[in-house]
Amino acid sequence: MINSRNKGNSYERKLRRRFLPLYPDILTSRFASKYTDDILKTDFINSGLISIQAKCTHNQPNFHKLLKEMPDDEKYNVVIHKQDGGSEIAVMSLDDFFEILEIMKYSGIKI
Repeated sequence: MINSRNKGNSYERKLRRRFLPLYPDILTSRFASKYTDDILKTDFINSGLISIQAKCTHNQPNFHKLLKEMPDDEKYNVVIHKQDGGSEIAVMSLDDFFEILEIMKYSGIKI
């Protein structure tokens, strides 16, 4: 049986591979920066305008608490959660979601 630390690390590596086409320089902060991982509560660096916290757990994490612990800067904070045997979801604040919709609209992307 895989322990929770290995499961989380494996999930971060899987997500990194998915993000590589968008962010070719993306690294897991576990690999690149203990400060980013432990203090800023973000799991990736070089991820553009998105700060990401990845969770792979059986139980649903407290998304509000996780988002509140992430940096309050110009980046969009996103928690990505994969539940055991379930699907993956991305969670962000409603204000950030609407800001992204506005950017898409004003960039000519039909929403």
